[in-house]
Amino acid sequence: MTRDAQRAKVYAAEHFVRTMFDRAAERGDPAVEFFGTHLTLPPEARFASVEAVRAYVEDVMSHPAVRARWPAAQPLRVRPRRGATAAHYERTGDGATVAVPEGRTVWALRELVVLHEIAHHLSESEPAHGPEFVATFCELAASVMGPEVAHVLRVVYAKEGVR
Repeated sequence: MTRDAQRAKVYAAEHFVRTMFDRAAERGDPAVEFFGTHLTLPPEARFASVEAVRAYVEDVMSHPAVRARWPAAQPLRVRPRRGATAAHYERTGDGATVAVPEGRTVWALRELVVLHEIAHHLSESEPAHGPEFVATFCELAASVMGPEVAHVLRVVYAKEGVR
């Protein structure tokens, strides 16, 4: 197994991006100035239950752009994760699953976190947070949320030294 050397940098970059979305939502204004560029952030989905995450994952996996780009992608299950504070992706002999906490950890029940986990499924790369994963997540975010999100992710990844 390859060492996941940039995992902390990826998480730091994504925390910054989630904070941008949170602050825009708190202000009620999706327009942001981002490193000298004026952008309008799209709304970010928030989920109230594991069932809502499951429906979202099914929608993303059947999205025409996702199916066209990753035609061999296998189905992705969603299950509750008890006693945990984070979402995670797991691959076993009988398939792949995203595990999300059952309402105790609000930050994990949001679109950017769920897309991060779906990107693991679509990239299947080692290391888990390496360049292939980063490119997949950016491409997936562009397809599902819009090019502004992919741009923000790419810039913040670069600022954090993520390859």
